[in-house]
Formats: sequence, structure tokens, C-alpha cells
Amino acid sequence: MIEIKNLVKHYGQVVAVNDISFKVKEGEILGFLGPNGAGKSTTMNIVTGYLPSTSGTVEVDGYDILTHPEEVKKRIGYLPEQPPLYKDMTVTEYLNFVSDLKKAPKNKKKSELSDIMELVGLTDHRKRLIDNLSKGYRQRVGLAQALIGNPKVLILDEPTVGLDPKQIVEIRRVIKGLATDRTIILSTHILPEVSMICERVVIINKGQIAAEDTPDRLSSNLSKMSKLNLTVKGDKDKVLKTLGNIPNVKYVTMTTKAEDLVYKYVLETKNSSDIREEIFFKMAENKMPILEIKPSAATLEDIFISVVSNTGITQTEEE
Repeated sequence: MIEIKNLVKHYGQVVAVNDISFKVKEGEILGFLGPNGAGKSTTMNIVTGYLPSTSGTVEVDGYDILTHPEEVKKRIGYLPEQPPLYKDMTVTEYLNFVSDLKKAPKNKKKSELSDIMELVGLTDHRKRLIDNLSKGYRQRVGLAQALIGNPKVLILDEPTVGLDPKQIVEIRRVIKGLATDRTIILSTHILPEVSMICERVVIINKGQIAAEDTPDRLSSNLSKMSKLNLTVKGDKDKVLKTLGNIPNVKYVTMTTKAEDLVYKYVLETKNSSDIREEIFFKMAENKMPILEIKPSAATLEDIFISVVSNTGITQTEEE
């Protein structure tokens, strides 16, 4: 549905986007992540046709953004971080205005807007001035305008910002429901949100793709022996000293006491080294049996910090 090839964007001498390429399949929800200044917003603005690229191509549903910009824009609904609202209009007036701008079919406008307001929870607020709405409900109005025209692609930049916990759950449900017949790019700083909603993640850093895969596989790649959970029977001070003296151990700490002389530890290795055998033989040599050893599951936050710090996983091959 979306194919980005060798995309580059310069602002004078500054390279905001540096030769990135990735695809988004039809019906997929892609998490697009990165620290501030990484190039996320620039990339999304190029995909939506708001900014031209320096070089490279963007195709949406087979149409190139440079040669067929109107066809691409017809297929995209965009919710920027700051929704483009006219606060002196009511919700209905504003959505009617956006519908006319998008040249949506007039014979279907009333029913379409009614369905959209019901979908995003605005029906009871349709006659209110946008200026009198809470930040969360303004965000809903922004999402509603993105849905007008039934676009095949939705690009959502921080869609749950300003919402309370109940509203966040509702909007997440709406987004997942929209993916049944749409392709969605979701950019957010709420990393647990990505784990709950997105099927695949692209992390961009310094204008380049730093990681790309499913959240589970990114977690698995980062977790491979870089951090271990151990349960060991023995004097805790001796265990800590023995583990700490093993080469490639970055740090080790005791977390909890399980039972008499049985403690749980967290150990992190250097350079993601697999040192399980060394740990096994060293503890056996010192007659301190290991009752359990397993990799510690990495959260998306761990993954994000690792890749933007250039200390962990890198881009994986598409299967």
C-alpha cells in the first residue's frame, strides 16, 4: 500500500531524512518511532504531500506522490500532532467544511459524517463549539476529519495525546477497528501504545532507520542473552562476587529472596554476549546450583533506548 524508496530530505546543509526505505502492507498498523529531531515528522509530511523530498520516491496505492499528488492525497487521512481545527465552528460545521474541501460525495456527506462522529464518540458534542471542547475531544475532532472521504491510508501523529485513560482505551480500540480496511501509520511517544496496537515497528534515528520488525521479534533480538534472570542457591555475597568476576558481565544485582539461601539475580552482559555456559560451569565449580536461568524480556522502551543509543539491535531483514 505504501512504498518508500531511498527517501532523502535536506534543509540546507542539514540532512533530516537520509536514504530511508520501507513498505507498509495493506491493512497493517505500523508504529513509526524515533526521538525528537529524528526525521519522523519530515517523513510523514513528505508521504502526505505537504513537503517535497530532495530525492527518492513515495508511492501510495501505486501512485507516486510527485507525479500524482491528488490521487495520493485522496487516499490519505492525516492527523497531525496539532489538529488543524477552526475553534469558532461547531463540530458539525467544521466536519462539513472539511468534507467540502476533500470533495467528498455530497449525496453521502450527511450519513458519512454521522457514522464518523458515532465512531469517534462525538455524536453528543456535534453542536458544540470546538473552542469549548476539552483537549481530548478536540483530538477526536482531528481524528474525525482524517476519516472523511474514507481514505485507504491513515497517518496518525500522537493520536491519544491529551486523552484521559478511558478515552485512550477507546481511541486504541477505534484505531484497531479501522485497520480492518485501512493501512495505518502511527507515530507516538507512548511506547506501550505501540506494543498494544502495532503489528510492526520502524524506529528512525538521525534520519536513518535504526530498527524494523515486529515488536516481539525486536524484543527477542534485544533480549538474546544481553540480560539474564537467574535463581541461584548459595550465599548471596559469594554468588554476586562469582558472577561479577565472569568475563563479559556488565553488572549483576540481587533482586529478591525466594527462600532460604535461594536468591534471584539480574545479570547484564557486554555486547549481548551469550555466557550461559560460562555461568553454569562457574557456579557448578563453586557448588552454587542454578535453579533457573532465562533471558529477560525487553520492553519496547528498552528497544527504543537501545537502538537510538546505537548500543543494541539493528535493522532486520524482511522475511
